[in-house]
Amino acid sequence: MRVEHDLLGEREVPEEAYWGIHTLRAKENFPVSGYTIHPEFIRALAQVKKACAMTNLEMGYLAKDVGGAIISACDEIIEGKFHDQFIVDVFQGGAGTSTNMNANEVIANRAIETLGGKRGDYHLVHPNNHVNMHQSTNDVVPTAIKVAMIKLFRQLPATLANLEGALQKKAGEFATILKMGRTEHQDAVPITLGDEFAAYAKVVGRDRFRMLECERILSRVNLGGTVLGTGIAAPKRFGRLAIEKLNQEAGLELFQAGDLIDCTQNLDCFAAVSGALKIHAANISKITSDLMLLHSGPRTGFTEIRLPEMQAGSSIMPGKVNPVIGEMVEQVAMQVISNDYVVCEVIRRGRLELNAFLPLLSYCLFESVSLLDRAERIFTEKCVSGIEANEEVCQLQIERGWKNWGLPALVPYIGYARATDIACQAKREGKTVREVIISEDIFSQEELDKILMEGITAFGEDE
Repeated sequence: MRVEHDLLGEREVPEEAYWGIHTLRAKENFPVSGYTIHPEFIRALAQVKKACAMTNLEMGYLAKDVGGAIISACDEIIEGKFHDQFIVDVFQGGAGTSTNMNANEVIANRAIETLGGKRGDYHLVHPNNHVNMHQSTNDVVPTAIKVAMIKLFRQLPATLANLEGALQKKAGEFATILKMGRTEHQDAVPITLGDEFAAYAKVVGRDRFRMLECERILSRVNLGGTVLGTGIAAPKRFGRLAIEKLNQEAGLELFQAGDLIDCTQNLDCFAAVSGALKIHAANISKITSDLMLLHSGPRTGFTEIRLPEMQAGSSIMPGKVNPVIGEMVEQVAMQVISNDYVVCEVIRRGRLELNAFLPLLSYCLFESVSLLDRAERIFTEKCVSGIEANEEVCQLQIERGWKNWGLPALVPYIGYARATDIACQAKREGKTVREVIISEDIFSQEELDKILMEGITAFGEDE
């Protein structure tokens, strides 16, 4: 064990630990969930710390050996080392101070080792004086969250593009398969199965463009604003220089907010990106719900499509197979929508110059992006790509429904009132609409088929 001290006194810290007394106290104070911060957030913290150390070196505030050792330690964390040393629970007080100090201590102790010292010898490299120089939790943590979110958001559009492509492929495969369309769970008018899947692809495409917009929304940061956004205890050029180096390090296009106080107080940008995730979660939930309904059966349901069979569905009913991939996606959507509510609660509960609940906000956002990305990769591969059409059932349903529900296509020709009379006559006489129309010599068989088909195919692609 080694002995470290802070304003509350002395504590023993495990000799092998790269974290120090501040992290130890946070670990003891917040043994809540066991959830630690996202790996991408750890990398982002290291990238921010590295950019700040490079700036302090350039401005002459850090000695070359100390600055070099800090940068080297940050590089190792960025590569994935020492992530197990970030041990503070997600549910923590202090607006992320515990997480920031955890990073400062790990970086400092690794830098001390690089310089030939022993962990805890903060005369060589100090967590606050050197690693945290010209910084505050209040500008480091939100900046790191944005860096991590941008990196995660860059993965999601590609995942959605694959899903969109898989749905478009199915739309092409099913383009000529007629089926009965439904509104409010009741037979409506004919549609092609391909048109249904094309509509799914369209909404996923819109969601993908919303995700691409999120990087711009997150690119405004308050680094250099320190505690409240006033820049106290930091040189005036420090923030802009550090952001330039962070952009070079992380491959980003961040810029310093014009009003750092506003950017420190107000977190509405996170509501915008969380909202985009929520919208997509709602859309994907609707799609999976539709697919499971169209797949329902296999004997007594719709059974217009067949989803890939992935595993046995019952411990007591032999042969039963459930749509488990769709059910998984729906649960992910519920979680993402719930997370959006928490994000909005966090934002509205900010007080005066600071929001103390950034750790929870970051956890919800990271979870939402990560869950959607993983779930939809699985959904594309193990569900959508393997969907088959049950053409026989689609044809049977269209024969049953078209004969009775082709009337909307006839309204332009005979009017709503006459079409209503035909529907009532068919019901009264126990006949189909088609039979009534033919028997009354309103249209011939060929004319009727042409009118009905034109009613389905009258509208083309959006401009």
